[in-house]
Amino acid sequence: MELSLHRLRMLRELHRRGTVTAAAASLHYTASAVSQQLALLERDVGAKLFERLGRRVQLTELGMLLTEHAEEILAAVERATLALEEAQEAVSARLTAGVWASVASGLLPSALASLAAEHPGIEVRTRELAPEETADAVRDGSLDFSFVIDYTDAPTPWDPNLERAVIAVERLHAAVPAGAVPASSVPLLDLAEHPWILASPRSHFGRAVRVACQRAGFEPRIEHEVEEQATAMAMVAAGLGITLVSDLGLTLKPQGVDIVALTTPVMRTVSIAYRRAAARRPSLQLVIQAVRMAAAELGLGASESASG
Repeated sequence: MELSLHRLRMLRELHRRGTVTAAAASLHYTASAVSQQLALLERDVGAKLFERLGRRVQLTELGMLLTEHAEEILAAVERATLALEEAQEAVSARLTAGVWASVASGLLPSALASLAAEHPGIEVRTRELAPEETADAVRDGSLDFSFVIDYTDAPTPWDPNLERAVIAVERLHAAVPAGAVPASSVPLLDLAEHPWILASPRSHFGRAVRVACQRAGFEPRIEHEVEEQATAMAMVAAGLGITLVSDLGLTLKPQGVDIVALTTPVMRTVSIAYRRAAARRPSLQLVIQAVRMAAAELGLGASESASG
């Protein structure tokens, strides 16, 4: 019997999520692709592993037995990876990272260029995800690490199986149509009468900005709901409203947009999340060091070290 690690990860996620659709979403595959791989796993094992109960899938006794061993096998693979890296004089590894647009454009180019020059054996591949999805993908094993955000005004729950290394501390600024706000800095309350362009409250960013506005004493009048900062700023440039943008997001600013500081800053922390079992991986620590240096060069460095 030959067991695929890829299929074992799908089995583990099916057990956690309860439906093929939910497992597929967490692993960023289609439901049909997951179903096909699970069917191949049953063929590899030569026994029935699943039973359908309406929309849910229930593991058989053999399925549960294999899931328990899958956890041990996948943990052993991670330990073996760590041991091999620690035994090498020159670190060689391939890591997959979860990113979003402002991190990919504002931090990664200089960080990965520096990493490639000093440690050419380390290859970092990226996958763009919504910030709300990246930590789950690390926990589930489909990513080695990811960038995550935590807002002062809307802290997010933290998975005890993950650790994080703080990379940067950003301020949020008002992005307004050119000439719309003559002052170089304003209280957030002074922006209450403007139409707003903002991410949905399902996102960390959209939720945090709404909370900040409420604390300032108003509910933002949201006329356009978009998720990406680059899209929001393009709409600001067209005169459709105002938004808030992070320090890293300023690299995406188009013509026709003024950036106005907030007199009472709205802050957010950018961290790298990784599994506790991977904390000692030399390659991971070298990536964290390179990204921290890139953030420090932009004036966004954070002195805080990894915290769970």
